[in-house]
Amino acid sequence: MANPVVAIVGRPNVGKSTVFNRIAGERISIVEDTPGVTRDRIYAHSEWLAQKFSLIDTGGIDIGDEPFLTQITEQAQIAIDEADVIVFLVSVKEGVTDADEKVAKILYRSDKPVILAVNKVDNPESRQDIFDFYSLGFGEPFPVSGSHGLGVGDLLDEITKKFPENVPDEDDSRIKFSLIGRPNVGKSSLVNAILGENRVIVSPIEGTTRDAIDTAFDTDEGDMFSMIDTAGIRKRGKVYENTEKYSVLRAMRAIDRSDVVLVVLNAEEGIREQDKRVAGYAHEAGRGIIIVVNKWDTLEKDNHSLSDFEANIRQEFAYLSYAPIIFVSAITQQRLTKIPELIKRVNENHSRRITSSVLNDVIMDAVAHNPTPTDNGKRLRIYYSTQVAIQPPTFVVFVNDTDLMHFSYERFLENQIRTSFDFEGTPIHVIERRRK
Repeated sequence: MANPVVAIVGRPNVGKSTVFNRIAGERISIVEDTPGVTRDRIYAHSEWLAQKFSLIDTGGIDIGDEPFLTQITEQAQIAIDEADVIVFLVSVKEGVTDADEKVAKILYRSDKPVILAVNKVDNPESRQDIFDFYSLGFGEPFPVSGSHGLGVGDLLDEITKKFPENVPDEDDSRIKFSLIGRPNVGKSSLVNAILGENRVIVSPIEGTTRDAIDTAFDTDEGDMFSMIDTAGIRKRGKVYENTEKYSVLRAMRAIDRSDVVLVVLNAEEGIREQDKRVAGYAHEAGRGIIIVVNKWDTLEKDNHSLSDFEANIRQEFAYLSYAPIIFVSAITQQRLTKIPELIKRVNENHSRRITSSVLNDVIMDAVAHNPTPTDNGKRLRIYYSTQVAIQPPTFVVFVNDTDLMHFSYERFLENQIRTSFDFEGTPIHVIERRRK
């Protein structure tokens, strides 16, 4: 089930990115920074009082050299399209401006909950100036200071009250997977080839796919899937034509709804920076991942072409060393029949549970072969290990002192777990905890 989405919108220079960074930096439930993963500043996963949600920073989106009011209009429209809750941010220092009223008029026409937040209220005296903002018509304004964090907790309380009720997916028994990648890598062609019928528009024009399209299908073997073809950069007119970041944003939302993500590369064009950006997000989100190299039939190949291309992928996507790679062609149907089987296997690994007794045998054997590190004469002791979650598999290792668990030894334990159990296609998390 996808998390609720909160968008921060407003005219330039009201502090949208500051408030975004304040919420994302202090309230976020985040996996550790992995070398090689490019983070995109416009989207983050956050958590407040056990309620998880996704956060969009429209201030982090570069729309280009459009006129001032056009830029505001486009940012507001993005928030209306993508968000479940909108935070309308204004600044107490400038008071109510014409641009604020322009944004307000756009938000009036939305069916989304709108919360008015007045930023830069850095001292008690400036709180008296927030009453002018009642004129915008969104009820009580919430005073905040993105720079100092004042009032952010009250704002988050109000945001979570506006979230829609959790509605379970219609059919959780289906394996949900999405295809992500740059425009024109052949995602829609792959969808049609896998389905064996033209359910999605196929065109060489970038951005043909306008919205995420879910297609349920069953295989002859009885396996049940739901396929999400990620939207292109356009949804309503030219708003989505102005920047590739919107295609990244929409791919991120599809990833949130998926069990397994197929990262589609174009064999003709090789690996681009945007490929790594979106794949990195799927990795951080903890999804099962398969790397699919499409248009493999178009290359002139020799005996080393496949191994050389695979080596390049492993170098560029070093953090996805666990992800299987499959070379396919939507046109010639090469290896397409293997994709559903591979998705099923990765999904099983993504949900795999290991009993504590077996896990501890593996960990203790690993320690016997490679003793734990020491620091200033103090040795790391591992007492007990257990699996605490799936999707992705997450393991807690109880130790005498977490500071003694070096990154390299944690990686060693992760590799030992992978050697002993089949976790192909899924990230795994190893977390150290001090034994009380």
